[in-house]
Amino acid sequence: MDSWSMIILLSCALFLIGPTSATLDTISANQTVKDEDTIVSDGNLYELGFFSPGKSKNRYLGIWYKKISYGTVVWVANRETPITDRSGMLRLSRDGNLQILNGGSTVIWSSNTTVSTWSNDTAMVVRLLDTGNLVVWDNSSRNQSVIWQSFDYPVNTVLPGMKFGKNLVTGRESSLIPWKSPDDPSPGPYRHWMDPNGYPQIFVRDDKVILFRVGPWNGLKFQGLLLANPDPFYKLEFVFNEEEVYYRFELKTSIFLRIHVMPDDTAAMLSWIDQIQDWAVYGFAKAKDNCGRYGQCGAYGSCNITRYPLCKCLVGFKPRVPDEWDKANGSSGCVRKRALDCRSGDGFKKISGVIFPDTRRSRYNHSMTLLECEMACRRNCNCTAYANSDIRNGGSGCLLWFDELIDITEYDEKQDLYIRLAASELVDSQLSFNKTKIVTAAVSTSSAVLLLFAVVYACIKKKRRAHMKERGNWYGRNKKINSVHIEDLDELPFFSLNKIAKATNDFSFNNKIGEGGFGPVYKGVLEDGQEVAVKKLSETSQQGLEEFMNEIRTIAKLQHRNLVKLLGYCIHGNELILIYEYMTNNSLDLVLFDEARSMMLDWPQRFNIINGMARGILYLHQDSRLQIIHRDLKAGNILLDADMNPKISDFGLARKFVGFDTDTKTKKVVGTYGYIPPEYAVGGRFSVKSDVYSFGVLVLETVSGKRNREFSYDGHNDNLLGHAWRLYRQGRSIELMSESLRGSCIDSKVLRSIQVGLLCVQHHAEDRPTMLSVVLMLVSEGVLPQPKQPAFFSEQSRAELESVSSVDDYMITLLYAR
Repeated sequence: MDSWSMIILLSCALFLIGPTSATLDTISANQTVKDEDTIVSDGNLYELGFFSPGKSKNRYLGIWYKKISYGTVVWVANRETPITDRSGMLRLSRDGNLQILNGGSTVIWSSNTTVSTWSNDTAMVVRLLDTGNLVVWDNSSRNQSVIWQSFDYPVNTVLPGMKFGKNLVTGRESSLIPWKSPDDPSPGPYRHWMDPNGYPQIFVRDDKVILFRVGPWNGLKFQGLLLANPDPFYKLEFVFNEEEVYYRFELKTSIFLRIHVMPDDTAAMLSWIDQIQDWAVYGFAKAKDNCGRYGQCGAYGSCNITRYPLCKCLVGFKPRVPDEWDKANGSSGCVRKRALDCRSGDGFKKISGVIFPDTRRSRYNHSMTLLECEMACRRNCNCTAYANSDIRNGGSGCLLWFDELIDITEYDEKQDLYIRLAASELVDSQLSFNKTKIVTAAVSTSSAVLLLFAVVYACIKKKRRAHMKERGNWYGRNKKINSVHIEDLDELPFFSLNKIAKATNDFSFNNKIGEGGFGPVYKGVLEDGQEVAVKKLSETSQQGLEEFMNEIRTIAKLQHRNLVKLLGYCIHGNELILIYEYMTNNSLDLVLFDEARSMMLDWPQRFNIINGMARGILYLHQDSRLQIIHRDLKAGNILLDADMNPKISDFGLARKFVGFDTDTKTKKVVGTYGYIPPEYAVGGRFSVKSDVYSFGVLVLETVSGKRNREFSYDGHNDNLLGHAWRLYRQGRSIELMSESLRGSCIDSKVLRSIQVGLLCVQHHAEDRPTMLSVVLMLVSEGVLPQPKQPAFFSEQSRAELESVSSVDDYMITLLYAR
């Protein structure tokens, strides 16, 4: 599946509208809207009228987009009572009741709202606002107020500003029930609602069975909900007071976003893209995985999608029904190993990185500290756990649980949960920990006795290896190669060394087309005439079997139009060889930084390369079945096919990750100087935002035609990033563009690309956008956020980075003491 398909382009149900006889902006009391009439919003963005969805001939009153995406329905009135012909009418009574009539007489749907204080000067009107909200309005001079609005009764779509929740005074609930099918807007089996019991959470059910839970609000977002906060295009808001509890999102820019639940219960935030005239997935609201089912591991069990079996009992608990757990069925949950004894003083065990258990049987206090929360739980013998309710500013507020803890999922959440355990259980846990430390110390003492012998043996072995290598017998690596398990490679074709040698004319120098950190690359032609690129591990390479296997395990399972395709491999003796599809135009650096060849790249081609790289990285981070951080994105690893389409290559240093914005620390920093961010170069921390930084460098290099690491300018000693930053602050960003682009560029597109590049190379990882935001920023025309200072801007920072490189100017491999 190609990149844009992986972003998933979606359209809603198409519909048919009768010939329009009147287009209105409002209707007043006793005025009617016939089947062929429509009401348009103030800015002509939305339209209301009768429609037939998909292949159906039934007629429904609905609201759809008019200015964009004509045919995308966002609200339906009579979804359970369709009209079978074109006799339907919409009418507003004098007392404010909005009605749909069938045949001019029978009321088939009503807003069921009337004004009890009606008088002769009451002036009821219906207006469709440019937010998509249909409003019944008392427009009299003495009492201007909203009587009824469609935003209080969502169907399957949440628009910006629409509340999803419950009015605790009136009991009115705003929930989402998707259509049965694209042809039938009647309520399907699924229902999304906000449960205000205990501490509010979002639930999804099928009929009466709870399928999924998103729980609770942590000050920034609902735990487990995939929509980010903060985000450059929207902000999330949660309101919880004595009168109402609701969740909504508001737009920061002019982009069009909506949350849509499809008939199969897939919930996603969609963004309108003018260039393709369709909706694209901006982000999925919830993940569909094996841990998504409510109560998967029962009481006191936790679920982890990377583990098999999925379920495990929490510390201090054991399986309730061991036989079921032995069969990988943890739904029966867990029980305490030792009963609580409140009088003897129970204690608490901290658990990190989980989605909190169901909070319907919880209590909360927004003003308590964590210590006060613990004391409150200690005083109540029925309290089973406690936690901060808000992660902001170091944590605040108090959540207390008073029942079994159910539906715990291990996830990258930044909150700690404190679970009540018997004092004796906590003592045993500490004794076990201390015993481990004692054993470790004893082993360390014994190891010291053997250390001298080990050093002597290592020296002898090192000399032997050096001697063997001089004789051409690559013993150490060959030993590792012979241990490769065939099942690791069963998804990829094997090529014999004889076949590869024949294809490359015995690895002739004339066939050599390049060389990287892994080794030389040769052009080859297979017996069937297919051109291939053959990458052969060299004996002098600092990479080896680990990178070879990592490349195979990673790229063999990835299929995308902007990723290079791995065709096969060869292992023969000491030889490690990878066979790829051949890229006619070689790598981006050989074209971009060559004065003559760079003239081939006009602005449309360069923007296509930028856009293609972004889509490829987005696929790695979000849409592939393996979520990948590449860690070595650079111009030399971007290959160009015959049509100058970019393909990301070289996955030897790539790493898999789980969840969102995963941050990992390593002692070995690998990558290419000029493309790695400061948190990785200096602190060893890498995440998806590391790739975002590298992409930002690539964008600025592609626009300027200059290398970041070799850039020079008479007026200062900054690198390319610093130069771009100076020009941006002075309003002269267009000067960064290569002179060869003057005749083919669109200034606004160039400036937008430069600003996106600067957003990606900001010093702090949390300030950088996600690749999903990057893709949308590149193809949309909304207002972009203002970038902050890029990394390595000052000469001092740049000098510090250069001083720590232990290999050469190109590759960085650093060891840090911990």
